Amino acid sequence: MIRLGMLDFDTSHVVEFARRLNHKGIEEEQWVDGATIVVACAGQSRMMPERIPQYQKEIEQIGIPLVPRPEDMIGKVDGMLIESQQGSVHFERARPFLEAGLACFIDKPFTCSTADAKRLADLARQKRVPIFSASSLRYAPELVDFIARSGPDQIAGALAYSPGTLHEGNPGLYHYGMHAVEIVYTLMGPGCRRVTCTQERDADVVTGQWHDGRVATVRGIRPGRQEYGCIVFTDREARPLPLDTGYIYRELLKKIVGMFETSKAPLDIEVTVEMMAFMEAALKSASNHGAPEDLGPFN
Repeated sequence: MIRLGMLDFDTSHVVEFARRLNHKGIEEEQWVDGATIVVACAGQSRMMPERIPQYQKEIEQIGIPLVPRPEDMIGKVDGMLIESQQGSVHFERARPFLEAGLACFIDKPFTCSTADAKRLADLARQKRVPIFSASSLRYAPELVDFIARSGPDQIAGALAYSPGTLHEGNPGLYHYGMHAVEIVYTLMGPGCRRVTCTQERDADVVTGQWHDGRVATVRGIRPGRQEYGCIVFTDREARPLPLDTGYIYRELLKKIVGMFETSKAPLDIEVTVEMMAFMEAALKSASNHGAPEDLGPFN
């Protein structure tokens, strides 16, 4: 059984992941086998510190022992879940564990800049340990099934949507628009070269141009009904694909556990680095009245 540690308690993922991995407080069909959280640190938060006491209470009810300092988990675990909501702190939060040779899942957003994303990827390569970050929407069953049936080479374009709530701690798409970006990249793969973004009070609309001429759009929704989904354009059809969130945590956790078991990430970290660059370019475009922004090289 893989022993995991968990750091920073300002996201609901802390409790949702613990319930599924430790088989406590949730129906059996949501359980994920192969790893258990054996220790955790409530940590800190610059975004939502008010959440920490309640999540700490729930983690204690699940039966997970807590330590006062993150470094107290080193030597007690085989891998780490870095859970802070704020992407800009992830390099500093993950660094001690990567330097100790521990694989890390780093929750979304991976970072809030391309530079930090590269630093994390470079450190993981240097230490020869896998790292992984993804929105759980990448593994929504409807999306996985569609790609398995269609094949990514047949996808000519996509329009993905998700809540686009804004927070200054994770600017632009980094906060919740990240989910729609992940959906687009799941369908299109990497290779976006240029981005334009229109940001208004009620929405972000981002268009990406891929190097092979394909085009995809991300819409971050603020008012009204908050849903997840996409329209996929193939050679044969335009297929609406609403995505159910009922099992996405379970499916993501299966991939996370698989990484710790095999020492191989389920997603090339360079794809994640490109997604951070996509969102950074969108933020720059929005601040420059929708002017196109090139993503630039990543390697």
